[in-house]
Amino acid sequence: MTFVKTTEQDSDYRDLEKMPVAEILKNINREDRSVPLAVEKAIPRIEALVSQIVPRLRDGGRLFYIGAGTSGRLGILDASECPPTFGVSDQLVTGLIAGGDKAIRKAVEFAEDDRNQAWKDLQQHDINSRDVVVGIAASGTTPYVIGGLEACNKAGIATGCITCNAGSPLAEAARFPVVAVVGPEFLTGSSRMKAGTAQKLILNMISTATMIQLGRVKGNKMVDMQLSNTKLVDRGIRMLMETLEITAEKATALLEKHSNVRSAIKAYRHEKQ
Repeated sequence: MTFVKTTEQDSDYRDLEKMPVAEILKNINREDRSVPLAVEKAIPRIEALVSQIVPRLRDGGRLFYIGAGTSGRLGILDASECPPTFGVSDQLVTGLIAGGDKAIRKAVEFAEDDRNQAWKDLQQHDINSRDVVVGIAASGTTPYVIGGLEACNKAGIATGCITCNAGSPLAEAARFPVVAVVGPEFLTGSSRMKAGTAQKLILNMISTATMIQLGRVKGNKMVDMQLSNTKLVDRGIRMLMETLEITAEKATALLEKHSNVRSAIKAYRHEKQ
């Protein structure tokens, strides 16, 4: 199959600099509406990837995201949200970006072009066959990501990817590829837009579905969330009030005592037996 970078194809819109602001915004929004539909088509592939991740994490493995630029930053964002949301170790899900941590805020020139660096970065975390590595690249051609997955394949490590171009080298390298074809961007080649949105949606699906399967959610509540600010403490109190049908005062006392929603629920029900 001939590989065509739809993410690099010319925009369907012309003379953007002549558009009124309202028209620019409406057209961006019009394009964004296509993204969930592209992601929907990829759900079977997302399911296949999650089905590989869950048993490995249950067996003590970890999940790694590798990417460059916007894709790398999105992976880091998703990984960094897992501990506060689900109460897991910050070692369970890790995001790595070409160019290192300084590339989170500022572009590091040519960092993404090194095919060997991702494997070196992964080795710093003692990567092993129980782990899973997901490469993220809208274009599907980023050497840092492709090289990393190829090295993982050789080492017997499960690999997946998130890309927005069908038939890309990255999709060929990943054992469990996820491809969401969103088409040309409103601003030609600006894959931080629709492609980035698609990647974020897919990352949300992967991490949330995985954590639910790992038992980090009860009902539809984040019972293992870290109570790291007033908003989350208030949320925890409301969870206890609703789940246990108790007053705010009782819920507050329980949460202060146990410092965790799940533990508070378990303790309260044990006392009632």
